[in-house]
Amino acid sequence: MKGLIPVFRRELAGYFTTPVALVFIVIFLFLAGVFTFQLGKFFERGQADMVVFFNFHPWLYLFLIPAVSMRLWADERKTGTIELLLTLPISLSAAVVGKFLAAWAFTGVALALTFPIWITVNYLGEPDNGTIFAGYLGSLLMAGAFLAIGSCISATTKSQVIAFIVSVVICLMFMLAGLKDIQAFVSGWVPFEALKIIGSFSFLSRFEAISKGVLDLRDVLFFGSIIAVFIAATGVVVNMKKAE
Repeated sequence: MKGLIPVFRRELAGYFTTPVALVFIVIFLFLAGVFTFQLGKFFERGQADMVVFFNFHPWLYLFLIPAVSMRLWADERKTGTIELLLTLPISLSAAVVGKFLAAWAFTGVALALTFPIWITVNYLGEPDNGTIFAGYLGSLLMAGAFLAIGSCISATTKSQVIAFIVSVVICLMFMLAGLKDIQAFVSGWVPFEALKIIGSFSFLSRFEAISKGVLDLRDVLFFGSIIAVFIAATGVVVNMKKAE
């Protein structure tokens, strides 16, 4: 992938030269704290763990991650800089993967900055730090899956607003796929085997297992496959629309 590192550096630096990084990180940390200590009633539970903290991550990512991914390609197409980017001596795959990795790294920085919550939990008790590590890993993988979906949608339009809305809807579908209430609702006209397959695509159930310390290779491969498929789809879409 010729040019991957320069694209990665350019994109990652771009986040921190605009207010985007500060606004996203502040909102993410604020909401993570509110959901954990206020809505999650951390102190009332009387348990020194980070279960509540991770339980809210899918819902945080549902809106915050599309806000990051919506600009990846939509902004490039709207301003016309995509033509310049693709005429540079870099491969298309390097541009696609580099932009995605930069967004993922930026999200990882925001996630890492929640370390005071981990310190608080360890100060108040003796949590299973192995489980906490698995939760962070699962959260990062899920964020990557959200970003890959958002990147693909962003490549299809020049409008960041449309990219945001469509990404939220598709990510929501992946999240709700495995909920029992949803499956019970559609069970009347969907075959059981099809329902089972649809349920296996649920981000919530996959992440819930990892956040509890059950680091199943199948769940890791699931998120990795979602990332790979949508990154590949992004490359196809960009290649199709680069002449527009």
